[in-house]
Parts: sequence; C-alpha cells; structure tokens
Amino acid sequence: MNMKALLLLIMSSALTAPAFATAPNASAPQGGNFVINLGGEPPTVHPITSTDTYGSAVQAYVCEGLLTRDSDTYEWKARLAEKWEVSKDNKVFTFHLNKNAVFHDGKPVTAEDVKFSFDAIFNPTYEAAHLRPYYEGLAKVEIVDPHTVKFYAKDSYFKNFESAAGLTIIPKHIYSDVAKSKRMNRELICSGPYKLMKFDRGQMIQLKKFDKWHSNAAPAYKGTYNFDTITMRFFKDENATLVRAEKGELDYIDLRIESFMKKTTGPAWGKVIIKHKVANDAPKSFGFVGWNQRKELFQDKNVRFALAHLLNREEMNKKFRYGMSDLANGAVYIRSEYNPGNKAIEYNPKKAQELLTKAGWADADKNGVLEKTVNGKKSEFKFSLIYANKDVEKYWTMYREDLKKAGIDMELKYLEWNSFLKLVDEGNFDAVTMGWGGGSVDPDPKQIWHSSSAIPGGSNFIAYKNPEVDKLIEEARVEPNKAKRVAMLKKVYAKIAEDAPYAFLFNDKYEFYANSSRMGMPAETFKYEVGKDYWWVKP
Repeated sequence: MNMKALLLLIMSSALTAPAFATAPNASAPQGGNFVINLGGEPPTVHPITSTDTYGSAVQAYVCEGLLTRDSDTYEWKARLAEKWEVSKDNKVFTFHLNKNAVFHDGKPVTAEDVKFSFDAIFNPTYEAAHLRPYYEGLAKVEIVDPHTVKFYAKDSYFKNFESAAGLTIIPKHIYSDVAKSKRMNRELICSGPYKLMKFDRGQMIQLKKFDKWHSNAAPAYKGTYNFDTITMRFFKDENATLVRAEKGELDYIDLRIESFMKKTTGPAWGKVIIKHKVANDAPKSFGFVGWNQRKELFQDKNVRFALAHLLNREEMNKKFRYGMSDLANGAVYIRSEYNPGNKAIEYNPKKAQELLTKAGWADADKNGVLEKTVNGKKSEFKFSLIYANKDVEKYWTMYREDLKKAGIDMELKYLEWNSFLKLVDEGNFDAVTMGWGGGSVDPDPKQIWHSSSAIPGGSNFIAYKNPEVDKLIEEARVEPNKAKRVAMLKKVYAKIAEDAPYAFLFNDKYEFYANSSRMGMPAETFKYEVGKDYWWVKP
C-alpha cells in the first residue's frame, strides 16, 4: 500500500477525540441477540479457579460484586449492595444487600453467601492463589443480619475497600461442595444480569437475560443490559473472524492495529460492519516476553537485558502497528501516574553482544551458536518460546532471526490455549509471551511481582524474586496517602524495569474494535471503557 492510500485510510477511520457520554440511553430498545467473539474458549468459567481473560469475559455478565464502578466517573455505585458505610478509621466496611437479589437458581442472596465467597478465597482446595493478594488485608467478614455484612480490615492496605466492594458473590449452597464445584467447568451460577444457559465445547457460550435480576427496573441501570441473549463464539483465526463479521454474523470484535489498517477496507466495512479507533482513560494492556527465572539461562540480568536489546520493537511498531503504540518501558502503563519515566530499552545488537560477552557467552567453536561452560559442561544458548496467538507469530519470527544473528537459537512453539495455560501455571517453560490487561487506575503490583506469587497457579509464573521489591510493595500497600504511595510504587516499577524480568513490548494508545451496523450505542466509548453493556439492537 502506498503512503497516500495509507494516509487516506487513516483519515477516513473513526478518529474522533474522546467524547465521553454521561449516561446510558435510558430509552434504549430491549431485546435481540448480541453475538461477540471471545477469541478463545475458556478452560473453565468457575468463579474462583478461572484465571484467563475468556472466563472473565463470561463472568462479567453472569456474576457481580457488592458494588461496581461507573463507566464514566469511576465512582462506586450500588450493585448487590444497595447502600454501604465506611468507618472513620477506614477499617470497617458495612454493606446492606438488596433484599430482592436472588441467584440464578432462585435462591436468595444472603449475608451467608457473602461470608462464604470471602472465606473460599483462602480455602487452599480452591486454588485461588491469583486472588489472595487483594484480600490479605481483610481479616474477616461478619454477618450482622441476613442482609447486612461487615468487612474488617487488619491493615491499611489501600485497596481493602475496593477488594470488599468488588468481591464476586457466589452461592454457598452451590459452591461449598468444593470437589463438586471444581467439576463445574461449564456451569456458572451467580446473581448477575445474565445467566449461563449453554456452554458447547468448541462452539459457543449462550447467556440469557435474568428476568429476576434485582436491578432490572432500577433507574441507575436503565439502558443497561438491553439484550435478551448474548452469544459468545470462540473463533481464534483472525481472517475467519473478519469474514464472519463482514457477513453480519458477529456484532462485536476486537481488532489488532494491523487488522484495523489493512483488513477492514472491503465493501462490507462502513455498511455491514463499522470500525472504531477510540481513546479513553482506561489503563492499557502491555505485552511481554517473560523469562522463566527457574531456568539458569535467565538468572543473569546481563542475559535478560541482552535479549531485550535484541528485540526490535521500533521496527515491529513501524511495520505491524503503524507507529500507533508506545514502546512499553516497564510493568505499568506508560501514561500512568505510577510510571517512573525510565527509558524504554532500545534495539541495540552491539550492546547486547557486550552484555552476552560479559555474561561469559561466546561462539568458541564457530558453529554460529553461543556457548558457555557451566560446571565443566558446555551449554549452548538455546531456548524455546511458547505462545498461543498465531496472529502475532510474525513478531517472533522476526525476533528469532535477530537472535540467530547474535548466536542465539530460539525455537518457536505454538500451543492451543488450554495446553499453553497448563504449562504457564506449572512454570514448565523457558520463555513465554502473552499480555496483561490494563488493570486498575490505582495498580497494586503484588499479584504479579511479589515473590509470594511465584507458586503454581500464581501470576508470578516466571518466578521473579527481588527482596527489595517485595519490601517496597509491602510498604506501599499500607500507605494511605496516595501521593506518597505513588512515589513508593514508582520506585517499585523502576526496580522491576532495572531487573528486566520481561522484555516489555507495547502500550497501545487507542482501542480498536468493530461492531455490526445493527448495533446502537450512546457513544463510541465511555471514559473508562468502551461500554458494550449500554448497546442495543436497532429497531
């Protein structure tokens, strides 16, 4: 494509500046089926043990917490709890449940269920290691009466209220039988606006609007959850997904930057399917290559930095992302107030070679692969990179070639999602590439970067361990003053970047998606999310 055509394409796409809505469309039509592509099939939708983004997407419609965030203001608003109080010392949080709330099997939601939902996270048989860091600052849940609970904080962890308010409430009478519940991989019973009706392996998940949802008639939720049914498909192949969208078979798809620029120009685009490029204030995700530090090869910081210097992100951004991404400089969104502002690691093969030499790697036998003698035995610089997304394989092919020029042999291993997750959870890999979602406006790095999370099923699956980082995280978590906490966490993120546990990839400046022309929406995006919950089928 020539530059003039490219410029016209950019100019003709949805480039509007953020125009944030202040409310859903209270008179939005009700009914119809909303068909979206998850991009992959969740191994399980269990509300405690599920750890992947696909399972979370299902739970977002089926389950709910005590409160929720407003999409435009980020303020708390009622959900399962209709009102709440916080003690003067910020250590006791009282929630009053909506007395009309029932689970999808018709049983009422009670304070017993809230207490159970909290206690289950700390029951080791549930394997909820990924959740525990956020709830460790809460000592207990006390039942005041059948519809009132109190959460007691044992420290001043800055997310204690957020953790309590956002706790996913599940029915005790269903999930208290741990062994039985852990077999419920394709069942999900909560109290949210939609209930899970069907989970066909390899095909789809179907949700149906819950006619007894406690807030169906609440003024605060007018114009929200307008569809009768939601169908979730599992298409992984991007080209096949685009074809289905062009035929009007999908109402929502996420788009990669390259797809937005190159694959959305046919006759259906602008008529059957509409594409969007939007900017909002939601923290953006970052991708990475993670080095498993259980492996001796990656325990030397010089090696990790060398591998980062051999990753030509500048060229990848130009070639595959049209320059529309920032080069990530570490483990927090580059535009976040928590970002320390350190320089992103540049592509520099010469510097990489110097670091590899410093680490004792050399091609003494001139076979094109670096080697090093360890404990009297020659080891060649070889490792495998596992990944679960074919669409970005070209990045790793480019990386492999640059590594090869430096004397490093990287094998690419594509794995189906369930197999991929299994190896990641077990820590049974050399290097892994994936991404972390944008996370919270006020992030807490413990889940991913604290050494206590380097356990099977934990999010610190590369086993990164730095006692100084641990200490700083622990101190920052209990600092109530936000300005001081920001300064402390900037130090945390700076030290993580100095250790190069990941080769950090990109932060997107925008979100790219497409919707079918039959969808109505109040705006292209709200301030803190796109806002699909407010869409409707046009009459």
